[in-house]
Amino acid sequence: MVYIMLAKGFEEIEALTVCDVLRRAGIACALVSQEKAVTGAHGITVNADILIGEVDLTALDAIVLPGGMPGVDNLENDAKVQDILKFAVDNDLLVCAICAAPRILGNAGYLQGKKAVCYPSFEKYLTGADVSFDSVMHDANFITSRGMGTALDFAFEIVATLKDDATAGKISKGIIYEQADNN
Repeated sequence: MVYIMLAKGFEEIEALTVCDVLRRAGIACALVSQEKAVTGAHGITVNADILIGEVDLTALDAIVLPGGMPGVDNLENDAKVQDILKFAVDNDLLVCAICAAPRILGNAGYLQGKKAVCYPSFEKYLTGADVSFDSVMHDANFITSRGMGTALDFAFEIVATLKDDATAGKISKGIIYEQADNN
């Protein structure tokens, strides 16, 4: 199960794109929040699939942290999110963060010695990371991405990791997606 963590002020496209692509790939995922209805950074309200207290750590395959402000602040300040994140890191499970959310990983020291990317101007929070400027960076069990415009690339990398490249490619082709140039 992939848990996509939502908090008030999350970036809607980053969270929902990942959810949509994972479900197209047949990967079980759930939108998780402290409350059933959570409003994103741009005023779009989304119903969580489960509340954070219902997260089953024994079923956890990956955690996804979308960006958006103040969503990232709210995720970082949530003790339950931090507990789930720590469990994922301690058990070498897939940890994915996009936009400003890699800041959470950097502040916790999880990116030490890892290649990582984030939204421009948040690089200073990637403590100990080898900062890159690619659209998506996958190092060990961490996948990071730069922002809303890279959400599909991010989602496809998660699918390729949890399933395979062929599945990611099939979905990409099916939605008429042409990968953006990294320049």
